[in-house]
Amino acid sequence: MRTLPEPFTAWFAGRGWAPRAHQLALLAAARRGDSALLVAPTGGGKTLAGFLPSLIDLHGQPRDGLHTLYISPLKALAVDIARNLTQPVEEMGLPIRIETRTGDTPQNRRTRQRENPPNFLLTTPESLALLLTLPDAGSFFGGLAAVVVDEIHAIAGTKRGDQLALGLARLGTLAPGARRVGLSATVAHPDPLRRYLSPTGGIDDVALVVGEGGAEPRLDILLPEGRLPWGGHMGLASMPEVYRRIREAGVTIVFVNTRAQAELCFQALWKMNDDNLPIGLHHGSLTVEQRRKVEAAMAAGRLRAVVATASLDLGIDWGAVDQVVQVGAPKGVARLLQRIGRANHRMDEASQAVLVPANRFEVIECTAARQAIAAHELDGDPPRPGGLDVLAQHILAVAVAGPFRPDDLYAEVTRAAPYAALPRRDFDDALRFVEDGGYALQSYDRFRKLFRDAQSYIHVKTTAVARQLRMNLGTIVETPLMKVRLRGGGVLGEVEEWFVSTLTQGDCFIFAGQLLRFEGLDTTACLVTRGGEGEPRVPAYAGSRMPLTTYLAARVRAILADPKAWKALPAPVQEWLRLQQKQSEMPPRDGLLVETFPRGEKWFLVAYCFEGRLAHQSLGMLVTKRMEKLGMAPLGYLATDYVLAAWCAFEPVGVERLFEEDILGEELEEWMAESSMLRRTFRNIATIAGLIEKNHPGQEKSGRQMTMNADLIYDVLRKHEPDHILLRATRQEAAAGLTDVARIGLILARARAGGIRHRALDRVSPLAVPALIEEGREWVAGGAEDALLAEAEALVADATLGTDAFNEVLATVTEAIPPRGDRDRARRPRDKKARYNRFIRSAPKHLGSPDR
Repeated sequence: MRTLPEPFTAWFAGRGWAPRAHQLALLAAARRGDSALLVAPTGGGKTLAGFLPSLIDLHGQPRDGLHTLYISPLKALAVDIARNLTQPVEEMGLPIRIETRTGDTPQNRRTRQRENPPNFLLTTPESLALLLTLPDAGSFFGGLAAVVVDEIHAIAGTKRGDQLALGLARLGTLAPGARRVGLSATVAHPDPLRRYLSPTGGIDDVALVVGEGGAEPRLDILLPEGRLPWGGHMGLASMPEVYRRIREAGVTIVFVNTRAQAELCFQALWKMNDDNLPIGLHHGSLTVEQRRKVEAAMAAGRLRAVVATASLDLGIDWGAVDQVVQVGAPKGVARLLQRIGRANHRMDEASQAVLVPANRFEVIECTAARQAIAAHELDGDPPRPGGLDVLAQHILAVAVAGPFRPDDLYAEVTRAAPYAALPRRDFDDALRFVEDGGYALQSYDRFRKLFRDAQSYIHVKTTAVARQLRMNLGTIVETPLMKVRLRGGGVLGEVEEWFVSTLTQGDCFIFAGQLLRFEGLDTTACLVTRGGEGEPRVPAYAGSRMPLTTYLAARVRAILADPKAWKALPAPVQEWLRLQQKQSEMPPRDGLLVETFPRGEKWFLVAYCFEGRLAHQSLGMLVTKRMEKLGMAPLGYLATDYVLAAWCAFEPVGVERLFEEDILGEELEEWMAESSMLRRTFRNIATIAGLIEKNHPGQEKSGRQMTMNADLIYDVLRKHEPDHILLRATRQEAAAGLTDVARIGLILARARAGGIRHRALDRVSPLAVPALIEEGREWVAGGAEDALLAEAEALVADATLGTDAFNEVLATVTEAIPPRGDRDRARRPRDKKARYNRFIRSAPKHLGSPDR
């Protein structure tokens, strides 16, 4: 305690606390002038540790102006930290002014902050980028002493992280003496994050401080009553058990993986809410006002539960949360730990969490995640190289702030870790693009944004260019959205344009926790009224699925390949795996199992890849293209997190040729050239780089207008300048990101090293049943639900060879056919008796009577 000044010693003692070792370690690093990365459990006082050196510094030497800049990935987190930090500052009587600056900050306060900066400014990467474009950025940030980056693991490796890294490099030029602090509870690769924080791009000047471990979380796996579903991913069958957990606890956060799932789970909970418990809904498509209302109610203790997506993943301190319920498999260990940490938010008390798998594969994934947490192992990919589109935006932003020399800016940019290996050619090409659009576009005046003076300084061309840059700054490119407005009322939120285009008047859908009837469109919104008839649909959102991490996928493969590990699984899952072992074989830990079998008039191929939905989707494109070349007449394919399934007109033979590593050569190039994916990727790249501007004074372009502009420019560049910097960026992002080529490479390398096990079966295998149920949902629409029902029943009956088939069918039908939505359009059978009769009529003869 002698290391702290008196007000701090008294403040800690007044609460019965003592400074933790990692808090004192950060203080010691600051006294040496070193930057630091702190990795400590949730509830361990990370935020106080990050600010403590600044608080002590300003206590000893009060001064005006900006001292410490705090950067958070979430606006709500910045506001929450400001509130929590204000309390000890006021209680110790420290002469420190704390303010936030986000997109929600009123203009008059922003003006005042520029004229009279607070000591602590809490902001986001986007707001920092905007501040750095101001002509007085040098004086505003000139006295900066510290930068604190919270939840650094959630930013580094993303385009927002690239933007922030460039912003940190700029701050390094404006305030070279400022030290940096990174805070996180879940870090799998500390050295890349130390490099990310470093002012020089190395790691030696960034200390690594690891906090002592907290109490081990208590993790339960909750299964539905009755039979465990074979397929389906919504987890609705477990909602009665989830509701009971909510009723028995004080406050619960129910995390789900998608916004559509949030809406469905919220509706299911409300239908059984006979106790009238206050339950809220929170996801990114709701209006800011609705989200803030839920956040305020949670902070005030007025809610018993909230159903949320990743919108509430990060660090908001709600100490009263008793438990976290994760519906659906977690997809990553670090992500799960982040969510578990919302319960208690106290380091010395165990967080209570419940995993609710939606089907049998998810039971295995949840088991793998629980084992990884018990073993204190984390997952996550190291940060990737920085995006060229973000670089182009940054170059223009620097020019807006003031003139620069290219050599000086290149040296500064390469001090940012994501751009440390940036070739000078790429920098010069990005600069040339911002300057005049490049060779193919230089004749168009609208693309001329910079000019050079006689001393080789780069200047922004006009004030209009600066204004446009500030209006379009940022790296988040939203899929075209349309507001949902109650007729005669307010806006409920936004859904994607494509979803609205599929609606006809009278259709109903679930959104914002309400049943809504589509009435039509006006110039700016989708008009709805409350209520409606028929089975409702659920809006789904592009990119809303979380990919399964490579690490967790490897653990799932290890469990499947080791029968001794099955003891940790529930009895129905063990039975399922034993049936698979009897009828076919288990997927190997190293290598690839591929099954082929006839079904109806089609042949199916199921490959157990376990590398996540995104990689499997891309691999499916390549495999079906090769199937076509080999004369198998592919008819379609689907991807889940666990398997790739394709169906074709002729029996697949020579299966090994479908998974040769050279598939990443010619087939990949052909697919990328033909696919519309490159056009979509180019549109996002062009928007971030500033080629296409969404926001203009007094107007906003529609998604359709932006797509049309992007397509025209894309075709011009492909024809006249195929090596344009934005086309290179597009190909780079498509290959490394959207197609997940690296993970496809892992699948193919594993298949080559461990061998491909091809099992030619006469019927569907137990492990393939979930994938074929998903395949049925691909084509089901309108009145075809009976066909899907019969198919699902027959699949389970076929796979189980009569083992308790009728009960399995009921469970499968109940879970595998959700309400209509994105690709999930089958209606639930309403009449159980009719469902039973259909089962009897369609049951194979070997099943005998339903009593068997």
